[in-house]
Amino acid sequence: MDAAQISGRTGKADPTGARRVRNSLFWAALIAGTGTLGGFISQFPYGLLYVGVLVVLAAAGLGAGVAGSNWNRAGAATIVGFGAMALGVFAGSNLNESYLKLLGERVDAVVLTSREYRNAKGDTRFSCRVAEPSGETHELDALRNCYDRVAPGGHVFLFKDRLGGLDPWMDTDGGRALDPLGLGITGGLFLLVGGTMFTAGQRRRSDRDLHAEHLRKHGPPWRSRRQA
Repeated sequence: MDAAQISGRTGKADPTGARRVRNSLFWAALIAGTGTLGGFISQFPYGLLYVGVLVVLAAAGLGAGVAGSNWNRAGAATIVGFGAMALGVFAGSNLNESYLKLLGERVDAVVLTSREYRNAKGDTRFSCRVAEPSGETHELDALRNCYDRVAPGGHVFLFKDRLGGLDPWMDTDGGRALDPLGLGITGGLFLLVGGTMFTAGQRRRSDRDLHAEHLRKHGPPWRSRRQA
């Protein structure tokens, strides 16, 4: 058989050798990178939460579709689909915190109010209203690290985006140390999604490959009916 196997579905030659490696790397970087980007976009205000969610879902659906339908790797499609969604969840908050702590402006602030409430779904949420020495106030929620441990009148630190795109990140500790656990989970999910996508691309199978594999295991259809 020719080195470029003909795909039963598309009729086009499957990439081989270096082309297959480049193609697999492209899809691995695209799906893992898009899932990470979508999670980070969801941290911005002005309704970008929904845009970020849509980007993450698109990455998960596209990755699962390519791995499962085009490459005939159902197991990889499942891992990529769920892994991309988990990556978006963890990457959003961890990259947001890391960016603000590393590059943000640190200012002192005082907690004016701290309350617990229930949203329309009945879930418990926390809300903090904090004020800077300049008089500027901010309404922060759990996404900005507002929790019940923060009491009214307490001293906190705000890490503010110098570009003004992200809401401040609140912390009771003014240190710029990053969360190793959160970043470790995010990095692990990135490698899981990208690595699974790359492996699936390297081991892709055409419909003709699946048919040949079926014949090797079960024989021609008439033989299967005869043995039955």
